[in-house]
Amino acid sequence: MGSCGLALAPPAKNVVVYRNGDPFFPGRKVVVNQRRFLTFEAFLNEVTKSIRAPLAVRNLYTPRHGHRVAELGDLQDGCQYVAAGFEKFKRLDYLSHGRKELCGTRNSDSVQWLAFFPPTFHSCRNTGSLQALGCFCCSVFRNGDLLSPPFPLLLSKSTPLQWDVLLATLTEKANLRSGAVNKLCRLDGTQVSGGEELVSGDYYVAVGNEEYKKLPYFELLVPQDSACRTLWYVD
Repeated sequence: MGSCGLALAPPAKNVVVYRNGDPFFPGRKVVVNQRRFLTFEAFLNEVTKSIRAPLAVRNLYTPRHGHRVAELGDLQDGCQYVAAGFEKFKRLDYLSHGRKELCGTRNSDSVQWLAFFPPTFHSCRNTGSLQALGCFCCSVFRNGDLLSPPFPLLLSKSTPLQWDVLLATLTEKANLRSGAVNKLCRLDGTQVSGGEELVSGDYYVAVGNEEYKKLPYFELLVPQDSACRTLWYVD
């Protein structure tokens, strides 16, 4: 009887979920297990947590045409979906998101900057290559987090930086518990108001709606014996 019960249990499905209207979210893999999720609402609650949505997810759509998914049985193994609240489906090229463009390339918004820094760049030996590409790098801590190392932010000098685009990318990269990144602060707590204020090699803190938390980020999270502390990064 036990064998029959296992045979009749619906198989788990693996799907990838994107955030509605977010052009930088690379998607999150979610396992659809109907033995765990008895209702579609329970699954949507799990999706809300998995993609760290700012509001509760209440609808799923197909990424290309925006067709609404009504129940768990409609989900297909290996397919992609877009998670939304009560707002309308926003048409974007979701399946192309998350691609890491190199400096010197141009994306659809004509913004030449890279917010994802390859983990192979671990030392000052690479600064010459960055300068040759017309790029500069700074490092970003997460507000109030003394367990996670800073993540790198690589920007291009050749193209004006769109601040709202940067904050959107920081939101994805920082993955703050409080939600979206609303501001970027220096280590002394003063707020950065534009890309022109960013200094290559400096450290910053990504902050959400909460107040900036003045903590010894640099002292505790950057190795003291690092050959080049301005470019140290652990993935």
